[in-house]
Amino acid sequence: MVTVALDAMGGDKAPVAQVAGAAQISLDPQGAHVILVGDERRIAAELTKVRHDAERITIEHTPNFVPMDASPRHALDATPDASVAVCARLVHEGRAQAMVSAGNTGAVILACARHWERLEGVRRCALAAVIPTERRRGERQDPFSLMLDVGATLDASPEDLMAFAVMGSAYAARISRNPAPRVALLSNGTEANKGREEIVQAHQWLKVHPSLNFIGNVEGVDLPRGTADVIVTDGFTGNIVLKMLEGISETVLELGRYAYRQKFAWRAGMMLLSSGIKQLRELTDWQEYGGAPILGFDGVCIKAHGRSEERAMANATRVAAKAVRTNLVGAIKEGLARAREIKQPVQHPVVVEPALGGDA
Repeated sequence: MVTVALDAMGGDKAPVAQVAGAAQISLDPQGAHVILVGDERRIAAELTKVRHDAERITIEHTPNFVPMDASPRHALDATPDASVAVCARLVHEGRAQAMVSAGNTGAVILACARHWERLEGVRRCALAAVIPTERRRGERQDPFSLMLDVGATLDASPEDLMAFAVMGSAYAARISRNPAPRVALLSNGTEANKGREEIVQAHQWLKVHPSLNFIGNVEGVDLPRGTADVIVTDGFTGNIVLKMLEGISETVLELGRYAYRQKFAWRAGMMLLSSGIKQLRELTDWQEYGGAPILGFDGVCIKAHGRSEERAMANATRVAAKAVRTNLVGAIKEGLARAREIKQPVQHPVVVEPALGGDA
């Protein structure tokens, strides 16, 4: 059985949502063993409130955690036994095979960087995110595309972009059960020569990678359509796109509320559309997906949204366990080896730790 280290103290709803999610997993015959990492007294108190299988939940006590608004580096320097760091250490020591956290994004990435090794061929890690699309994909008819990077590597080289493509493709193939995910570079035009120099060079390498279903460049308009299953970009661009999409979603909901309040005819129209809106919300519910991966390390880490509740935490843990069972890291290693055969990467100075902000 896969063991997942779950950061019980990371996130806006901690430890309530984390403990409830772990309890749900413990009752699933196909679930995982969960190590809840955090304040033992608070975790134990929450466990008394939910039905769970005590044999499949372990508590790893640590009194410290990284606040959501803290500086990741300063917080981890001051409290090296913070819950997120202990999770990463448990994976490094082999006591767990994966970790999940809804905590401070920068601290999650930095904890992985300090306790795990980067895979050969990966200069910088990538933080991925799921975005809802019109198109469905895979056995599960998944309505999400995977975009990476969205904030871990702000300035990506051609080698970084190729590594992101390999890692994103391997992840989508296993988690979405999409055997040949369509991979694309985000650019300002679909032509092979459009975009910054790094994108143009990465395009030339990706189109000859033997195990990637590379479809070329896509533009911003293609993202909600689901033209690509995996969208590759640098962290600066990806983070802007992600925040823009979140803003559009919130604006559309607010416009709907405004229309409902203003006129009876608009209210009647909204009522007629209510079943369709509910179905759309269910199809694009990020909590169903659970979380998004931090890729490029020799361990599995799923970063859940800071606002995650019980269902999201349980699903993030399921995704982490599935990534282990399907040998995600091994598949990424194989894809990176083939990438090195295509083009000997340019040598860059080794980056010891990623440059990070707070929770993204």
